[in-house]
Amino acid sequence: MKNCKARRASAWRLGGRGVGLFSCLAGLLLAGPQTARALPSFARQTGQQCAACHNGYPELTPYGRQFKLSGYTFSSRDAPALPLAALIITSFTRTNQPADEPVGPGTNRNDNGGVDAGAFFLAGRIAPNVGAWVESIYDPRGHNWFLFNTDLRFVETTQVFGKEAVIGLSANNNPAVTDPWNTAASFWYYPYESSHVVAAPVAGTAIQGRYAQQVVGATGYISWDQWVYAAAGLYRGIDAKTLDSLGINTIGTSLIADPAPYWRAALEPAWGHSTLEFGTFGMSMAVDPLRIARAGTDRTVDVGVDSQYQYLADRYSLSLIGSYIFEQSTLDASQALHFSTNSRDHLRAANVKVTYGYDQTYFVNLGPFQTYGSRDPALYGSGGAANGSPDTAGWIGELDYYPFNRGGPAFWRQLGLKFGLQYTYYSRFDGASTNYDGTGRNANANNTLFLYTWILF
Repeated sequence: MKNCKARRASAWRLGGRGVGLFSCLAGLLLAGPQTARALPSFARQTGQQCAACHNGYPELTPYGRQFKLSGYTFSSRDAPALPLAALIITSFTRTNQPADEPVGPGTNRNDNGGVDAGAFFLAGRIAPNVGAWVESIYDPRGHNWFLFNTDLRFVETTQVFGKEAVIGLSANNNPAVTDPWNTAASFWYYPYESSHVVAAPVAGTAIQGRYAQQVVGATGYISWDQWVYAAAGLYRGIDAKTLDSLGINTIGTSLIADPAPYWRAALEPAWGHSTLEFGTFGMSMAVDPLRIARAGTDRTVDVGVDSQYQYLADRYSLSLIGSYIFEQSTLDASQALHFSTNSRDHLRAANVKVTYGYDQTYFVNLGPFQTYGSRDPALYGSGGAANGSPDTAGWIGELDYYPFNRGGPAFWRQLGLKFGLQYTYYSRFDGASTNYDGTGRNANANNTLFLYTWILF
């Protein structure tokens, strides 16, 4: 039961050697001045700068949230017929101490750099009331494609109690991908990018991405008067054969066996340059552990609360985002299969981020995180937590630079570029500050310096 970042790491563990990061950036910068995802297809479609939708992408502004709620359909007269975009991610990772073994094939014990991934998107307006976000990832090391986030929407704008209401239906493969604040979303909570070549903590709540890309479902939603939002949906797991055909690795995954309800509700009052969101979200899942059905199912219920404050002025911005997730699990099937010591477990996850931005170009981010819960030697010990505890805590600091956030170079106005310098500090890792794995490795051995770049076009 790895967390979201572990799932993303296993899907995106593309590693690579050398200094491709620096050579690629040098070539781009010499060409001219000026998701994850402030997609250029959206900028081409709307005629807006990236800063209109994003307070340092991918965090959304009020306009960006309305664009997403409206099914990615806002459009100017000269919008391209086909909303296509692409992304290249390059990075360099260094941990405080080398790993005992390389995290994956083609990686080093430390100092990994190169091209992480390429992505292609069909993202934007398809028809007057229909929009899409379809993302496909290319693994340059494994030379294979796999389907990533998919969000197909039908929307209608009407009047309810004399106020404008946007009513939508999304078919997607990632619970909470529809969330306009991205607080409850499986991949868009802070940090928005993290290293794919380091060990991830053993535990994380299900709604933070455990079943992303492994399910199919639909979510209906309504946004009323731009300050009341409610959504509800149902999801079911996809069989391993179908996932394999989509390029998605199913090793170590479990299956949502019955239709799983998802819900989301939020209020967002606005005044002056400020908005304040507070809400709740959750999901209830019946699961075949490791896709084994003979022992019955486990039951996991996640309930979260969240809040976001944004102050967006002409020259500077301030945002504060936080969420707290309660997870309760009944593990009768896992216990019968000896995957779990306990028949009942709980897990809690807290994530906070504060961001200061200047001129929509320079951003400073800082956020504490903590996961803690029941001690379960069978469930967590096999993942490296010697004392069977899921407790992990620390801080993430990041400096971001967006040279083209207010418009790209003359040769391509919709070019997007982000430089990120991130440091992750662990005070606890997999249950302890010292000797967490039983071989003498301490939590701070996993402290990580991570440099990355998003190139979007």
